[in-house]
Order: sequence, then C-alpha cells, then structure tokens
Amino acid sequence: MPDTLIVNEIYRTISGEGITAGLPCTIVRLTGCNLRCKWCDTTYAYDEGQRQSLEEIISRVNHAGVELSLITGGEPLLQPATPRLLEELCNAGHTVLLETNGSMDISGLDKRVIICMDVKCPGSCQADSLRWENLDYIKSQDEVKFVLTDRNDYEYARKIIQDANLIERCNVIFSPAWAVHQSHKRWLIEPSEVVKWILADNLNVRISLQIHKIIWPGEKRRV
Repeated sequence: MPDTLIVNEIYRTISGEGITAGLPCTIVRLTGCNLRCKWCDTTYAYDEGQRQSLEEIISRVNHAGVELSLITGGEPLLQPATPRLLEELCNAGHTVLLETNGSMDISGLDKRVIICMDVKCPGSCQADSLRWENLDYIKSQDEVKFVLTDRNDYEYARKIIQDANLIERCNVIFSPAWAVHQSHKRWLIEPSEVVKWILADNLNVRISLQIHKIIWPGEKRRV
C-alpha cells in the first residue's frame, strides 16, 4: 500500500536534541526498526502502530500548527512511502527533519529534508550496520550523531569524523547514552567526561543531552 504508513504516534512537543533542541516540534514516529541497539529507549515502536494514509498524517501535522516536523522511528526509511511523506511535508511549508539509523539508503531523499543520521558505535552492539556510502550524501545542514557509552565509543566516533572530514561538512553531534535500565543514574557515561575529551582534543562538535528526558524525567512516550 504505497500511500499509507504504519504510524506509532504523532504528537506536538519540543525537539529534544541536536541543532533544533528546544524548538516546538511535531513528531511523527513510524513503526518498525531493523536494528536492536542495546540502549534503545523506543522499543515500543518496533511493532506497535496503526496504518494511516499519507493525507491523514499530513493533515494531523498541519493541524498541530508547528513549522518544525520530525519524522522518526524505529527506522522510518523501512517503509516505502516515507520519502513521499517527507516531500509532501516540505511542499506544505514545514521544516522537515528525518532521524535515520544510517543503515538505509538516503541518496534519493528530497534535498530540503534535514537528515539526522546516527552512526552506531560499538556500545550499541550495532556498529556494523552503517551504510557507509550514506556519508557521501550528507549536506551542510544535516546532522551526524554518535551515541556514546564509553571512551571506546568516543575514540570510534573521533576516528570516523576525522576520516570522513565530517566536521567540515555537517553538524556533528555527540550524545551520551541514557541508562535506560539503570534508574540510579541518568547516563551510561557522564556528560562531563565527554566534554572533557572534546575540549582536550579540540573537536568542534556539539554535545546533546536529550533535554526532553530532563524536562520530563521518567516519561517514556510522547516527549
């Protein structure tokens, strides 16, 4: 059914991370993911959702009355109609962001879409999932994000951004992983440690703390 998508949830909130953090945002979370990251905080999106038409989705996003729209998952590009949804939202005047896990081809997407692509580090247990040629299609307004669990992840990320010259080409985000199953601490690695390494290496990257989790601690959905 090329004109429909399986949708997990649509809601208005703020953008929680990256260069748009803090801005009002409508989130469209699509169902399904081909990866199983160790620190995943949206496992409910693996298979929960209802099929909706593109027209219905676009109508709901328009009704929210927010310029910024984020399409996320799961992995949105698993569904064939996602590129058309992105294009139609751009046509409707939205600033459109796509969160993708880096394993799916991004080469044919509308150039107006801001790509927010994860590069999975070893701590995710999915580091072999990256479609490396995707790095060739990253634009200056796009983001490449590394979720870090330890020093090994940091060194892995540092090597990739240097080898691919990412700092000169796009926005680079370092995000300390949240301790999903450990309530006694927020992060698997303290942000202060990551900042110390960034400053020591003089890396021109942005640290992102997923502020929606700070504003709404303990909330699992619709934040």
